[in-house]
Amino acid sequence: MSVTDNLNNLRKLMALEHIDCYIVPTSDYHSSEYVGDYFRAREFLSGFTGSNGTLLVTSSHAALWTDGRYFLQAEEQLKGSGIELMRMRRPGVPTLHDYVADTLEKDQTLAFDGRVFSVFEGKQLEEAADKAGAHLRFDVDLVSLIWKDRPGLSCNPISVLSEEYTGCSASDKLERIRLAMKEADCEHHIVTSLDDIAWILNLRGSDVVCNPVFLSYLIINAEGGTLFVQEAALDNDVKAYLDKLGIVIRPYDSIYEYVSGHDLKGHNILIDKNRLNYMLYSILKDNTVLKEEENPSVLMKACKNETEAENLRKANIIDGVAMVRFLHWLDTNIGRIKITEISAADKLEEFRSLGEGFVGISFETIAGYNAHGAIIHYEATPETDVELKPEGFLLVDSGGQYLRGTTDITRTITLGPLSDIMRHHYTTVLRAHIDLAMAHFPEGVTGSTLDMLARAPFWAEDLDYEHGTGHGIGFYLNVHEPPVSIFWSTQRKSCTTPLREGMLLSDEPGIYIEDQYGIRIENDVMVVKGNKNVFGQFLQFEPMTLCPYDLRPVIWEELNDAQIRFIDEYHAKVKEKLMPYLDDETAAWLEAATKH
Repeated sequence: MSVTDNLNNLRKLMALEHIDCYIVPTSDYHSSEYVGDYFRAREFLSGFTGSNGTLLVTSSHAALWTDGRYFLQAEEQLKGSGIELMRMRRPGVPTLHDYVADTLEKDQTLAFDGRVFSVFEGKQLEEAADKAGAHLRFDVDLVSLIWKDRPGLSCNPISVLSEEYTGCSASDKLERIRLAMKEADCEHHIVTSLDDIAWILNLRGSDVVCNPVFLSYLIINAEGGTLFVQEAALDNDVKAYLDKLGIVIRPYDSIYEYVSGHDLKGHNILIDKNRLNYMLYSILKDNTVLKEEENPSVLMKACKNETEAENLRKANIIDGVAMVRFLHWLDTNIGRIKITEISAADKLEEFRSLGEGFVGISFETIAGYNAHGAIIHYEATPETDVELKPEGFLLVDSGGQYLRGTTDITRTITLGPLSDIMRHHYTTVLRAHIDLAMAHFPEGVTGSTLDMLARAPFWAEDLDYEHGTGHGIGFYLNVHEPPVSIFWSTQRKSCTTPLREGMLLSDEPGIYIEDQYGIRIENDVMVVKGNKNVFGQFLQFEPMTLCPYDLRPVIWEELNDAQIRFIDEYHAKVKEKLMPYLDDETAAWLEAATKH
């Protein structure tokens, strides 16, 4: 069935239920950024496949909100659907909740499935409905009634991640969290975000593609806890492991019945309004005392310990070897054999799969040739796949999941002749990337402050890019990890979280010329201690990614001495770490690519 058919069927149900406005986000019951097939309701209704988007449907109109990473993709995928594209944070574009408040009429009904909205988002819609004098329903899952071949919930095996990789036992992590609960005067802590649960318990799964997490809820108390999970995903060893931790196992979907009972009535409960879903909040709010704070595990897991840091250095050697083999293969074969965006991405994954401890890719590889590179989160399909020619740029943004950590790297690769403006734009991106990588900053500095280091070369030419300069990265977990990011906005909490030792982030400025090309250069960097003096403790970035920059497009006159010195020192490190693992031919290619 087409998107139009799906929307028509939804509107018929809305009429039967006396619903005037229905909202479907990109989420699951755990406020995840990336979701399993079962939860792709917004994609089912709109045809838009990006990782961020919220669809609003009324009897006569539909609109979809998404951010700048997806404007070009959404514009293309929404063609012919009748759905209006709402470009978030653009002048004159209302926010979703403002639009709802201004559009709904008195006594009309706004509805959504409260399980797929966070407390924060649900409260915003609740306020919008109140402002309009409208009724609110949050117990409505209309999509399940019209999605006849909806996939089932994923239920893949769960395994224990050894302390050899984590550097800290689950029992120690639970004790740290219980101390935070005690400070907040709470007897219970409800955790619903999948990466937090996986990190706390040192467990990993694969219920979300590219994200080693598993569907679950966790309630922690002073003595033990309860894990709501699909029991079929647990073998006897994992069950015994959880039993030693004092964790009781209950069915995944019994969480709502459990919190509706008397087990928690009258107790103080620690919740995170950005991660707990609105349905659970609505059940809890009248019978318990809810203390809203960020999950303690969010900051704990963001600051990698020494064992995790050392494992990440090893993971990036493994990943760097795969990248160099891929770049050598591409240089050798472009124009000689047929290579497409998809076959290039497949070849890169093949090289990664040879690495020790490789589990899978950390997100769907972005391989965008020329104009496709301007689509920030482009993902090639059989319909859009194009052949690479010995000319222009190929942008490859990719990463791996290894037992030793998660990687995320972007290189923009020269395939052949470039125009002067392409070379200038490439050099500008490289300058921005290096300026951030070289930053020294005192403790307490936030991502919103550092962002200007990367954007200054663009702003000087009245240019910009529609995404953050950097995001947090998990340890063999989600490639996008809170609570920190590098972006100028102070409206996002992640931009105002101070950077701390052990945090792993990306450094990825870019430039995108619609219908022509895109350029992005990305390394993972770890926050490490620098000098300490009368002005306090300074921090700086350690480059974790090990892969040469493509120097062929660089206009050297546009770089200063410090930037050139950084390139030479970085390339020396790349050669030192990777050369022992390369065959003679690939080693010769790397030697030439990193020429002083």
